[in-house]
Amino acid sequence: MTSPTTTERYIGLMSGTSLDGVDGALVEFEEGAPLRVAGFASAPLPDALKAELLALNASGADELHRAALAANALTGIYAEVVQGLLQTARLGPADVQAIGAHGQTVRHRPGLFDGTGYTLQLNSPALLAER
Repeated sequence: MTSPTTTERYIGLMSGTSLDGVDGALVEFEEGAPLRVAGFASAPLPDALKAELLALNASGADELHRAALAANALTGIYAEVVQGLLQTARLGPADVQAIGAHGQTVRHRPGLFDGTGYTLQLNSPALLAER
């Protein structure tokens, strides 16, 4: 008797430097089979969020507060893409093992300051998990 095959599903999310939107892919892994892309979805970024993300590339007034609000707004778009993927695939949140989302880069300063530099991405993973 053969044991049933287990399918694992993961969602990957990305918003790039073009700030045109959020892309998401639902992929399935099954033992002994090649990876399968089970769905793809995207959503545009609102103009106001694009403008704020661009503004956060430089120092500014109240930037920590603004960055937190921008992260929450971006996470709302991430959640919209995830919900679309789940609906199209007729799956529930429990059918997905994990979501990968690195966030939106707003500062990238490699090699500066102490020689290490830094990069900063905005995201709110706990909020995404909740939604």
